Amino acid sequence: MRLPLLALGLLLFCALAAPLLAPGDPLAGSADALLAPLSPGHPLGTDDLGRDLLALLIHGSRVSLAVGLASSVCSLAIGVLAGAVAGWLGGWADAAVMRVAEFFQTLPRFVLALIVIALAGPGIGKVIAVIAVLAWPQTARVVRAEIAALRGAAFVDAARLGGMPGPAIVLREVLPQVAGPVLVLAALDVATAILLEAGLGFFGLGDPNLASWGAMLNEAQQYLRSAWWMSVFPGLAIGATVLVFNALGDAAAASLDPRGR
Repeated sequence: MRLPLLALGLLLFCALAAPLLAPGDPLAGSADALLAPLSPGHPLGTDDLGRDLLALLIHGSRVSLAVGLASSVCSLAIGVLAGAVAGWLGGWADAAVMRVAEFFQTLPRFVLALIVIALAGPGIGKVIAVIAVLAWPQTARVVRAEIAALRGAAFVDAARLGGMPGPAIVLREVLPQVAGPVLVLAALDVATAILLEAGLGFFGLGDPNLASWGAMLNEAQQYLRSAWWMSVFPGLAIGATVLVFNALGDAAAASLDPRGR
């Protein structure tokens, strides 16, 4: 757990301190086009417009982490609310919520995101909204199953006998019991959202006013042989970031598993 947390802290530091680590506009071009890595003043080289790749990577981390974390929080809120309603009320409410969740799960997430962003126009807020709306069903299913299993537990019956209303029982007594699995899913959702945002940027549907790892890969396509560094470094950044969040999810799952402990 320590190594993924250390890597996450480094990523957050780079994102938050981007204006200090790489001052100036990362999208501003210069005459130093296609400089190889380890060039003076450009440790990772430059792209075809003379932009420093290290600055683009640092500023691009802000977009990836913002989209990943914000969309994960939004999908978490939707999924927990929907799952709590389905698991606690049961009956027709459970059936209705689960049918809606199944409908969203059958939708091809990336293709639908491409269509929506292409029609609505690029923008980081739109990307976050699309990812959040498409990512909540898995969280809802986990929360629903856990709450349905705990609905008849002794501590829930004791809370009822004490006069606590249903919503308060769910919020204070039941939801804390399911926080572990939900946090594991949240970490994995961040990784998925980062990949989805990078894919949208690769297809030219990211915000053109912001540095993005996906947009860097899009611009590097025609220089795969002549300027390999333009594609390798953003690709490594995406892979490493996704790996960090997957490792966090795996570590959290292992720590919650009584057999592992």
